[in-house]
Amino acid sequence: MATKTTYTVKFRRNREGKTNYKKRLQHLLSEKQRLVIRRSLRVIRIQLISYTPQGDRVNTCVESRMLAKYGWKGSYNSIPAAFLTGLLLAQKAREKGIKECICDLGNASSMPGGVLFAALSGAVTGGLTIPVNNKVFPKQERIEGKHIAEYAKKLKEKKAEANIIYRNKLKEKNETVYKRQFAQYLKNNTIPEDIPNMFQTVKAKIVGANHG
Repeated sequence: MATKTTYTVKFRRNREGKTNYKKRLQHLLSEKQRLVIRRSLRVIRIQLISYTPQGDRVNTCVESRMLAKYGWKGSYNSIPAAFLTGLLLAQKAREKGIKECICDLGNASSMPGGVLFAALSGAVTGGLTIPVNNKVFPKQERIEGKHIAEYAKKLKEKKAEANIIYRNKLKEKNETVYKRQFAQYLKNNTIPEDIPNMFQTVKAKIVGANHG
């Protein structure tokens, strides 16, 4: 028979997988602002948050939807959009005199080279000093969206080496995949193959607008 058994109930946010209190304590002990990067099914949100005894205070916040102001007409949840959102956040932070912070990706799993690290790469490129190993950043061609453009091009140009009936069916299948995969771009009258050019244009506008 057990005696003097004690059990400590974890905090609700810990039980729900929303907050890792060990990591949060490390963030607070650093006494630096947190670059909080979160991703939903549609957008990427980045905030600069500082701690106060009264609670966390959001000093700067940007969402990938804000890229539309600079001419972005593609997905708001892609690697190029994530980088540009991080770049935009860095420009906003510079206006407020914020130069240094630490990264907070929350409990979300993120593979090196993924969307969250693309956003972090944009923030670093924009001038924020953040402790991070650059090896986790996506390759430059992925940041610029070249992989998306190449995939779109393949769907359009792929041809079967079989008979004409099979080839026509394959073309119809590729066109269906193309329209479904790039629905957001086509809805905005944007050609997916032009993403790298659009990326460079939007990047220049973000940097130029915040240096003007």
